[in-house]
Formats: sequence, structure tokens, C-alpha cells
Amino acid sequence: MMKDDIAEVLFTQEQLAEIVKEMGKRISKDYEGKNLVMISVLKGSLIFMADLMRAVTIPCSIDFLSVSSYGSGTTTTGEVRILKDLDTSLEGKDLLVVEDILDSGVTLSFLLKNLSARHPESIRLCTLLDKPERRRVAITPDYVGAQVPDKFIVGYGLDYAEKYRNLPYIGVLKPEIYAG
Repeated sequence: MMKDDIAEVLFTQEQLAEIVKEMGKRISKDYEGKNLVMISVLKGSLIFMADLMRAVTIPCSIDFLSVSSYGSGTTTTGEVRILKDLDTSLEGKDLLVVEDILDSGVTLSFLLKNLSARHPESIRLCTLLDKPERRRVAITPDYVGAQVPDKFIVGYGLDYAEKYRNLPYIGVLKPEIYAG
């Protein structure tokens, strides 16, 4: 059972729902009357993005992008690659990049520079979780659901080797699962 691999639960399903609801309210207010495009950074942000877009009460469009800097490891390689690019033009649009976790900042820094070159009206960053202790690149999110400790966490879209994404909560993975 997956739950046996979890050392502790950081956020329950109910706590996550409340965090997302509050973020949706703030985003709806801030983007009222704008041309909002929510961009999900796959695969980790998929579940968060699905819940967040339902919590946003203004018209918006969505798109998806997939980048990689981790491979199958637990730390960034520092080399960022776009695996799946966006389907729509960003020129003149107000972008909200939706990410599951801001860790080193390497991937998101690369991504924000790349998106900025496409001439959007604005770009903001929304992350469910922020892990500032691990930051290697100066980057500050505009919307943060919660700060988390420097532990390996999974669930609600976050994975280890493509597993645990389907947990309805966020928990700390036992070190013996990924060490070795």
C-alpha cells in the first residue's frame, strides 16, 4: 500500500481544498477583466491545476507545458528541457504559470524567461508549495499555497519515479523508499 511509504501527512485532502479555494478567490480578483491563460506545468501540477481552475470564477483559458530537469532522480540536474510546448500564442495575454512546487527555481526560472520572450501582457507564478530552503535561483512566486520543509514530499500530483501522484493528500516519503 502506498500509504505505508508515507512517514507523515503534511496536508490532508480537506486542507488542500481550502488552500486551493483561497488561492482561486485571490486569482479571480486579481485577474478580473484580464485575458487570463493558466499554464499547467506537467505532470506534477495537473491535479492542482484542475482544482484551481474550478476555484477561479472568471473566464480563463488553459494550456499545458511539460519540462524536465529531474530525470528519475530526487534532485535537479540543472539542465532544463521542454518536452511538450504550448499549443497557443501568448502574445498580449496575461499568463499564470501553475506549478506544484517551487524548489531550486532552476526549471521555473528557465520557463519564465522562455515564456517572456513570447510577448505576453504579463506573467505571474502560482505554486501550491514553496520550499525556499532549496532555492538555487532567485525567484519569488506571486501566489503560494503553503511553505514546506526540506523533505521529500509526494501526493496530490507530486511523485517519486512517477508513483504516488494519485494520493489525495501530501505526505513525506520515507527515506528508505528513495535512498539507495
